[in-house]
Amino acid sequence: MKEREKIVVTGLVVLMLITWLGFPFHESPRFAGSLWGGVFGVTGALLMLVPLAYMIIKRVKRLKKAVTKYVSMRTLLAWHIYAGVTGPILVVIHSGHKYESPLGVALTAMMLLVVFSGFMGRYLMKQISTEIREKNAQLGELEKIYDHTKKELADRPQETLTIRAFAGFFSRLAAGFFLPEKSLLQTNDTTASSPREIVRLAEAIADVEYAIATHEEFKMWFGKWLKFHIVISFILYGLLALHVYFAIYFGLRWFI
Repeated sequence: MKEREKIVVTGLVVLMLITWLGFPFHESPRFAGSLWGGVFGVTGALLMLVPLAYMIIKRVKRLKKAVTKYVSMRTLLAWHIYAGVTGPILVVIHSGHKYESPLGVALTAMMLLVVFSGFMGRYLMKQISTEIREKNAQLGELEKIYDHTKKELADRPQETLTIRAFAGFFSRLAAGFFLPEKSLLQTNDTTASSPREIVRLAEAIADVEYAIATHEEFKMWFGKWLKFHIVISFILYGLLALHVYFAIYFGLRWFI
């Protein structure tokens, strides 16, 4: 996602949080049933249906093929993100900070959870994937240096034995104090790696491999987080449908 888009969406999420946290300072029991309260509520509910449309289009091949003739999936994803954050902001405003009914509390809590789960999954997953690519590229460079160093050590058996003594984790920490800064056989070849540099190279490779494994673990868990986001999204739509039904039954039916 572009940096500008990321800043805008982050700002909207912060605005939603600020709007929601306004309930200790403001409460308007009648606003939800007023004209403007209804406008905010209906608009917010319609915007919250946009992410549902995106999920359906993404998974139904025929529908996806027909829609993408006119609108790209990247554009649909942008609508999904913006509508998925703007809709809840309008719904929170519609509530007038009146959270008394169990359904209203559950709907608000689920709405916040869906927004934050989607926000975290979108940005952290992207960041983790980027870091994995960068770490793999870094590991490739270090492995090239390692292969070259390995060939060097074939002609330096004495230094190889010295380096092996510092193969353990704690012994590597002390390598800087005991290993020489220059190769014992370094005469005309000024590019030969010293035992201390070789141990540091091994440490660097181990650190990068550990970082990649850790990021892959996080990526796996965020894959599960995405499924969690989808499940709670459908729960949210179920609660929203109940809320709309009761709003019509106890409100609009009197005008019919």
